[in-house]
Amino acid sequence: MSVSRRTVLATAAGAAATVAAAPAAAAAPAPVPTQRTLRAAADYAVEKLRAVAPAVTAFPVGTKFEKWTYSQNGDWVGGFWPGTLWMAWLHSGDDTFRAQALASARKLAPRQYDTGTHDLGFLFYPSWVTAWRLTGDETWRAGALRAADSLIKRYNPRGRFIRAWGALDDPGNAGRVIVDTMMNLDLLAFASGQTGDGTYLDIAVEHARTTQRVFPRADGSTPHVYDFDPATGEPIGPNTVQGYSPASCWSRGQAWGLYGFTTMYRRTGDRAFLATARRLADFAVGALTPDHVPVWDYRAPQQPHDIKDASAGAITACGLLDLAAATGRTAYRDVALRMLTALSETCLTRNSSRAEAVVARCTRNRPAEDGVEISLPYADYYLLEGILRVLRPRDVDRAIDLSTV
Repeated sequence: MSVSRRTVLATAAGAAATVAAAPAAAAAPAPVPTQRTLRAAADYAVEKLRAVAPAVTAFPVGTKFEKWTYSQNGDWVGGFWPGTLWMAWLHSGDDTFRAQALASARKLAPRQYDTGTHDLGFLFYPSWVTAWRLTGDETWRAGALRAADSLIKRYNPRGRFIRAWGALDDPGNAGRVIVDTMMNLDLLAFASGQTGDGTYLDIAVEHARTTQRVFPRADGSTPHVYDFDPATGEPIGPNTVQGYSPASCWSRGQAWGLYGFTTMYRRTGDRAFLATARRLADFAVGALTPDHVPVWDYRAPQQPHDIKDASAGAITACGLLDLAAATGRTAYRDVALRMLTALSETCLTRNSSRAEAVVARCTRNRPAEDGVEISLPYADYYLLEGILRVLRPRDVDRAIDLSTV
């Protein structure tokens, strides 16, 4: 397992960029009507958060009858609530959101030492890394580095992958890899950038290369899961938990892969990762229905007339905006703008006085009939991130680092 020293040092320099750093490339402004639509959606989100946040004392995980349900420890989604509050602060300048984001993030402190999940990037990047980038307080940086230390304990050197689920001493799921993990790798790139220790980035790169080798099909679609023999590292084959079948393409998983491979390109400069991101993007764009809101699985039997997952749309839009900046291909940005506009016009909770979330029409786990047509915290987060990537790219860069090595 090795990455060239030049790549590691270049990545370290990029990941350690100051909070004042500018985005890697400036895109042409969105059309004025699009800007107006997106600004109205962000304003709506801010007003919704202003009304709901004071009563939120734990971590939203999804809605039931339009009201948030909560996890006390954050489950795998705990980073998105403070992350959403940070996005609201960047858009509004209201310091109440800043204080709420910091207070919420502090509640994740025990999870720094959690070696039982691969989701430490989801937990700590939008919360603690962003807090450090926006405040400069060393506490947040140190905690994010401890979380990275916990994450690399899940690396299997025989198969060159980070296991998704299960405690380290639990043989169940020991060889299970999921496409979602691509989104947790940026925490490791951050750790290498901050410490100068290439081990974190080496592990991120090896996991990404393994994912790159076994997940994408010839047409650019991906399964949710790929299983390996944990003892030998030998591949077993594709599988799924949240998709329709091992041969289908769960739309949120495709979005995680698109976004994650683009990020790995930005952190390493490895153009093979960029090529993989483009393959995944091209499949997702080709599978979109005319309304530009993804169905929950691009290959489920009832698509394109199936239930939607607006969260997959928000994540895909962010990934496409990132990919457009990395490649200079405006077609990706054009699709992202249409997706964000569609979400803003057809998927917000504006028509409900009960709703506590911003985005509706999300699907958490269709095969388990768990969370169909509900709201999800990551939909709210990525919608705001996507909108601010368009309206306030320098502010988003301050928060999450859009630099490319």
